[in-house]
Amino acid sequence: MSESHVEQQVAARIAAAKQRTEEERRRRAELAAARAAGVARRHAAKLRRLAEAAVDNTSWAASGA
Repeated sequence: MSESHVEQQVAARIAAAKQRTEEERRRRAELAAARAAGVARRHAAKLRRLAEAAVDNTSWAASGA
């Protein structure tokens, strides 16, 4: 016996839901990677600024101390 039309529709809906779930998982992973890269760039920039400040003997403190 072959699947009924209703069973085929249900199977198609399940497959579509799985595909949407996988696409969403992939999108979240891409966003997380971009976010991590941005954090790494900002951290590296901060370290460069701190290193330059140490060489210039300046401070980021509000008092200038």
